[in-house]
Amino acid sequence: MLIIGAKGFAKEVLEILHQQNQIENLVFYDDVNTDAPEKLFGKFPILKSIEEAAHYFATIDKRFTIGIGNPVLRKQLKEKFCSLGGVYTSTVSTDASVGSYEVTIGDGTNILPGAILSNDTQIGEGCILYYNVIITHDCRVDDFVEISPSAIVLGRCVIGSYTQIGANATILPDVIIGKNVIIGAGSVVTKNVPDNSLVVGVPAILKKQLPPLKL
Repeated sequence: MLIIGAKGFAKEVLEILHQQNQIENLVFYDDVNTDAPEKLFGKFPILKSIEEAAHYFATIDKRFTIGIGNPVLRKQLKEKFCSLGGVYTSTVSTDASVGSYEVTIGDGTNILPGAILSNDTQIGEGCILYYNVIITHDCRVDDFVEISPSAIVLGRCVIGSYTQIGANATILPDVIIGKNVIIGAGSVVTKNVPDNSLVVGVPAILKKQLPPLKL
């Protein structure tokens, strides 16, 4: 497996793979930070060029996941590394609880310890579900959504692509969240939120419109 990124969130993805005993031939990729060491934690090589990544896919392992949190950047990196022959791969912690019936998890999604997914939930590709996130029944989370620690999404909600939900936020049942929405930490969302919005508070209110994404 190749993990894109070698700082911050990438280290949390590493722990998932460690739990699963999948660290043989594990490498990281970082062509941005000039101070990156040759090996992370003195053990895992850090590749520093596209050519090295392409060679890794061709000769060792085609699987990759993304250890960077920005939703739009995750989308761009997914497309870039798939074009090199990589296979976008999910990582799900053994300490997450995933329902047994009609749960779908898209490619490249990272689910951290303590997350709970109820039955009949749909998670898109490239999402991040942080520690102790709860997604209850009949919810749909679209592509490249980031849900921060201890956020709760209650029954029959829909979360649009590229949305970021802050830590300890709660989305009440039947709420539809648009695309490219930021929900502030600790907010309680009681009604639908349109695309390209920032909402905060208890109950959450619209603070400003965000510029549409340029993908």
